[in-house]
Amino acid sequence: MDRVQSASPQHAAAARGADRPAGSGPAASDGGPGSRRAAAQRQQMRQDLATAAMELFASQGYEETTVDQIAAAAGVARRTFFRYFRSKEEAIFPDHDDTLVRVADLLASAEPEEHPLDVVCRGIKEVLRMYASTPAVSVARYQLIRQVPALREREIAVVARYERLFTRYLLGRFDTAGEIPSGWQHGGEDDSMLAEVSAAAVVAAHNHVLRRWLRAGGRGDVEAQLDHSFEVIRRTFWAASAPGARRRGSLVAPGASVTGLEAAAASALSASPGGEVLITVARTDAPLDVVLDSIRAALSGAREA
Repeated sequence: MDRVQSASPQHAAAARGADRPAGSGPAASDGGPGSRRAAAQRQQMRQDLATAAMELFASQGYEETTVDQIAAAAGVARRTFFRYFRSKEEAIFPDHDDTLVRVADLLASAEPEEHPLDVVCRGIKEVLRMYASTPAVSVARYQLIRQVPALREREIAVVARYERLFTRYLLGRFDTAGEIPSGWQHGGEDDSMLAEVSAAAVVAAHNHVLRRWLRAGGRGDVEAQLDHSFEVIRRTFWAASAPGARRRGSLVAPGASVTGLEAAAASALSASPGGEVLITVARTDAPLDVVLDSIRAALSGAREA
């Protein structure tokens, strides 16, 4: 495999900064017209090299393609290739560094009141849009990655960077000393576990939806499919608690939406051990609100007695 022995200082700095919350690199440039033009030219060159690489990989095979051939197909010298990519396998993923910086900026600028899982879902959707913006290229890349073990390993490493970024963000939200946002709660000793599991679940859902879309040839409303998967994750990992439920000595904000059954269950679980037991009877075909009303009436009568 063609691989440069040591990355250029500029590329190494970009790679080190890609996982940082602060934006750094072409996608985060706030300079004048000159710097924006330079960033656009750099991005175009990366795309040209990636396109040349994909075409050669498809026509003559991944292992048979050299960096020299990729550079020649893009009309540049070998050393120019290594200013943009450290190896030919990296040329398959030209957009991830900039996307990672963009996602980090999105997390850093999120409003404190926004549900942290919603912020992470918005972040991973930026990755999905990167693929969806060029369906044909994304499908061809997916087919190539399935055939080349080295590219599958590279893809796993790329995915892990997003997962680490989301985990750090969620842990940071748990550690915030301010008021707990409406609709979510701290998890006590489970904070780190919940952050890691939630981040992994969001990334896994994205990968599942994306691969299903790619196997379908890049057809269908992939964002709608991803939104559905987010709802499943929210219900599974971040179910809202009943008003008044406590975790780590803090009250859950009363704006959380819960059903009557969830509220009754939470009330029962948080009751003091010295309370009396109340048994009620209801028909199995009775509406839930009628059952709850009978329970409330029975409880009221017990308290008055």
